[in-house]
Amino acid sequence: MEQYLTQFLAALVAHKGYSENTIAAYRNDLMQFSRFVRDHRAAPTEPGEVTQELVEAYVERLQQGPDEYAPSTVARKIAAIKSFFHFLFEQKIILSDPATRLTSPKVKKNAPKTLSRVELERLLAAPGQQTGPKALRDRALLELLSSTGMRVTEVVNLLLEDVDWEEGVVICRGKGDKHRRIPLGSGLGALRDYLDQARPHLARESSPPLLFLNHRGHQLTRQGVWLILKEAAEAAGISAEVTPHTLRHSFAKHLLGSGEDLRRVQELLGHANLSTTQMYRQVESHEPAGEGNT
Repeated sequence: MEQYLTQFLAALVAHKGYSENTIAAYRNDLMQFSRFVRDHRAAPTEPGEVTQELVEAYVERLQQGPDEYAPSTVARKIAAIKSFFHFLFEQKIILSDPATRLTSPKVKKNAPKTLSRVELERLLAAPGQQTGPKALRDRALLELLSSTGMRVTEVVNLLLEDVDWEEGVVICRGKGDKHRRIPLGSGLGALRDYLDQARPHLARESSPPLLFLNHRGHQLTRQGVWLILKEAAEAAGISAEVTPHTLRHSFAKHLLGSGEDLRRVQELLGHANLSTTQMYRQVESHEPAGEGNT
């Protein structure tokens, strides 16, 4: 079955544009299922020999076995299995889909943690307590994250040419090679200061044409962004954990709170489904993270 799993994962990369982390999650979940199938069959099993009963037995083991996975984890593993067999059926590798009748457990969705406008102002001001190229870079980075709602992977992969100064937008290269143009808003000035006064000091002859660089002139990593946020949150006196997605959630919440159209927010965030964007409706009236509520 592993050869078909390899084909499936390759198709996800080629046609869906999924990230390495997502592909790794699919691989782990499906390898776990494959091991279960091997343990319950006397001989190596072809995908067409997997029955609906065998798939349902696996799901039952996930829910009631010794590990007893959380509903959210079970739902993720079921989604991987359904996608895998749907792919095999579409490719005519199997004649019938044994996972077509699987249903996922209901998963309670928690309201995303966000920052209030006051907390956000304190966070953005934190790099200003320092001087030098790093402080200017960190301020530009935080301003960009908070004013565009971009994912951390999208930000660290931005090229210098992705900033359209004339229109005041950044060209975000999202999932599946889909591009979206996002207004820079309040991040424009900080970004210009960084490029004029800081990036030339960070760059080396061998530096890539990326927007954000680390102190060695290399690409700023996702982990580097997390550390910058952690430092800024501590300096701002914010006790709750602040991640790049906290700023993304806050961006969406504040836009909707100011009356922005839901579909416009969906477009800016790069959500494939409107239902994903709708979850921010439930956080509009919530108190900010770090003040007792989420």
